[in-house]
Amino acid sequence: MSPAIWADALALIRREVGEQGFDAWFRMSRSPGARGQTLLVEIPNAFVRDWLLGHYEAVIGRCLQQVAGRPVSVEFVLGTPAAAEEPMGGPAPTPSPAKPPAGRPVESGLNPKYTMDAFVVGPSNRFAHAAATAVGNAPAKAYNPLFTYGGVGLGKTHLLHAIGHLALRQHPRARILYLSSEQFTNQLITAIQTRSTVKFRERYRTVDVLLIDDVHFIAGKESTQEEFFHTFNALYEAHKQIVLCSDRPPKEIKGLEERLVSRFEWGLVTDIQPPDLETRTAILRKKAEGHHTPVPDDVTAFIAERIHSNIRELEGALIRVVAYSSLVGQPISLALAHEVLKDMVLEEAKRVSLDVIQERVAEYFDIRLADMKAKRRTKQIAYPRQIAMYLARQLTDASLPAIGEGFGGRDHSTVLYACGKIEGMIKTQPEVRGVVERLTKTLRG
Repeated sequence: MSPAIWADALALIRREVGEQGFDAWFRMSRSPGARGQTLLVEIPNAFVRDWLLGHYEAVIGRCLQQVAGRPVSVEFVLGTPAAAEEPMGGPAPTPSPAKPPAGRPVESGLNPKYTMDAFVVGPSNRFAHAAATAVGNAPAKAYNPLFTYGGVGLGKTHLLHAIGHLALRQHPRARILYLSSEQFTNQLITAIQTRSTVKFRERYRTVDVLLIDDVHFIAGKESTQEEFFHTFNALYEAHKQIVLCSDRPPKEIKGLEERLVSRFEWGLVTDIQPPDLETRTAILRKKAEGHHTPVPDDVTAFIAERIHSNIRELEGALIRVVAYSSLVGQPISLALAHEVLKDMVLEEAKRVSLDVIQERVAEYFDIRLADMKAKRRTKQIAYPRQIAMYLARQLTDASLPAIGEGFGGRDHSTVLYACGKIEGMIKTQPEVRGVVERLTKTLRG
């Protein structure tokens, strides 16, 4: 069997997959000959082989049959770098150090600081981290889509970027794109205004890994949801990886079309909770190493104990201490940290917690605090508990599972039902609205 069969087939393949797909996956291939009745095709590495088999096997078989006039069996073999320098599909362009590998976007949008190595793992984020690592190592093969939700500043964006970096490290030719849903919306509006929607769609529907941050912001935007729906379908059907982040689970995003809610839940949904004390301490130590500044253990312990709302504020507190120490020329000490962070610590102390909400609501309705977590469902207990769940959702960053856990290990669907019920009662029953307003005012001081 002549190697020329592969060269002829490549001309047909190019027309079917387009220039971008051809440059990314076929240009570096060549045929050294055959083994019996099987055509041998050399490709650069195992990832390209797996991608060709997973995404283009039917196209390759069809084009080879058209050239040979009969079905042709193909075996992909890993070639040497020298062999790959002169592919049968035409000479490869000389690579420029200033340009990324073929098929990879010039701008991926990835932040070089947000890698898996820099992410501190603890009980609150272990599951989300494991899922993100699996997706980064094997895009579109582990969980697709991957949907991660959690409160502000807990590491969702970090994981998004880390997935992109890991995917690029494993598969350097992969096309990765990170952006927020707001950027997606703005670029869509610009494309409509400039009549360049075709280019817009080509940009988003030809990537290998699409990373969308704050996807809840597309809720209520009909045109954006319509475009994202078709983008999602195109990528999913082409076996491309989709990763989404939000501050709440799909079913809780008001104004999000049901068809998108359904698709967001096709793969795996994970959540990130606020870090515990040990994880906060580990985060501070890792950040201190990044500043190349020794920070005493009693200082990191003080910050970790006082700042527990989210990681972003935790890092901000450390930066304030390090910066102040550098500016005034004083060594970092516990006394200095107390002085620099006194306003921040006071603000943190004023934050509403689940425990405080339960205490205030129990006092208001004159029930036992233990009833908030009890299994009793009498109206005398259930109504105050539902009020407390609603207030927890409104006044804290806690997710539905975290609230459910705080109310005796209840399921997140129970919390969702309680919030929906109280919200409806507020709209139709002035006395309920008054109760919620009074409790809210009390809790906020």
